[in-house]
Amino acid sequence: MGDSAPPALQGESVILRPAAEHELDGFAARLASDSATAPWFGTDPEVIVRWLEADTVSVFAIEVQGETVGVMTYEEEPDPDYRAAGIDIGLFSHATGSGFGPDALRTLAAWLIDERGHHRITIDPAVANERAIRAYEKVGFRPVGVMRQYERGPDGTWHDNLLMDLLAPELVRHEPG
Repeated sequence: MGDSAPPALQGESVILRPAAEHELDGFAARLASDSATAPWFGTDPEVIVRWLEADTVSVFAIEVQGETVGVMTYEEEPDPDYRAAGIDIGLFSHATGSGFGPDALRTLAAWLIDERGHHRITIDPAVANERAIRAYEKVGFRPVGVMRQYERGPDGTWHDNLLMDLLAPELVRHEPG
């Protein structure tokens, strides 16, 4: 996991709680077996846990009223001339469609911009993950372009991903309504 543990972050309905090292195996198993996340994260928990345990990755549990409803990660570029962060999110099936995803994205992006000094946030969903892309757009992410054959999917074939980014002034800080 990343160098130092970030603080817990309060969203409108979610809390992003820094994950403890002992939780990562369980998170990986859940991402690999949940119907909403396995198509995108794969079905091999060992592969997922290696990613979650990487030195450059920081992991949050997404919690709603004390229940873990998903996992978020971020990686930071430390070079001041390229100060940006990449994020990822996996929301478990029972929590999809609830607004928790955009809330978690907005909360993490605001912290990365306001407290960590990033001017740009990236995310790279599979092109086929239309639900995720819609959630990212609600927060202000914009398509940059398709990265062809970017990642090998659980089916063993290469899949295209959509590179999306969010510049600090573009962050939609509150749900429109």
